[in-house]
Amino acid sequence: MSALSPSDAAARGWPAVTVPAAPAAVVGRPALIGLQQASVRFGERQALRDVTLQIHRGDRIALVGANGSGKTTLLRLLNGLLVPSTGQRLLHAPAGAPSGHAHRPVTAMLFQRPFLLHFSVRRNLQLALWLAGVPAAERPDRLAGALARVGLQAMAALPARSLSGGQQQRLALARAWAVRPDILFLDEPTASLDPSAKREVETLIDEFGHDGMALVMSTHNLGQAKRLAGRVLYLDAGRLLVDCSADHFFHRTDLPPEAAQFLKGELPWS
Repeated sequence: MSALSPSDAAARGWPAVTVPAAPAAVVGRPALIGLQQASVRFGERQALRDVTLQIHRGDRIALVGANGSGKTTLLRLLNGLLVPSTGQRLLHAPAGAPSGHAHRPVTAMLFQRPFLLHFSVRRNLQLALWLAGVPAAERPDRLAGALARVGLQAMAALPARSLSGGQQQRLALARAWAVRPDILFLDEPTASLDPSAKREVETLIDEFGHDGMALVMSTHNLGQAKRLAGRVLYLDAGRLLVDCSADHFFHRTDLPPEAAQFLKGELPWS
């Protein structure tokens, strides 16, 4: 799949970067969400331009690029919080579903600063499960399992907003895990955390990925992208310029100039 059309690539003076062939273990994984030539415009500002990609079950994707490149907009578009100005957002039926079967992959999104209500930790989780339509009989077990997963059992009765930043992010992860999403979208989930809390949150994200949950995460931390991602999407001025494996992104020598400069920390302001 080409990350940039031949005409756009030629106009920039370099060949389009393509996604390497999927390893044998990846072939056959079902697609969950796709974009086809999707663009987003906010008034006069073009936030995304003609983005085509697919998210598959089990993907671990890092979105990288300079501020304003379109990472958060892409996350919101994929999650259905934005409607494309042009192009399509595609939802794929699960493997083996009858023809015409309507299916929406279950998604959850984690923000840099999680939104928590003025309730207890337990009540925040109960409300998330209710909003997700989880049957009442299942909620107690899911809630207990989510608290145990992130190590917050002892804090269930505390006001959620009294927790530390790292604990609040762990609660947000518990809230996401409890609804059992097919895809978890994360917008710079550790940007405001200290090193210890960052390690805790990264460990949980990594564990969620091992469970088979697809992860799509924006980050400015390239070390984090190396640690957590198997695939990297590089955006520049709203265009998806590179879509390849993390290993190729960090080691190949034929990246577009913008991506190469970004990796060196030399991308000029625009």
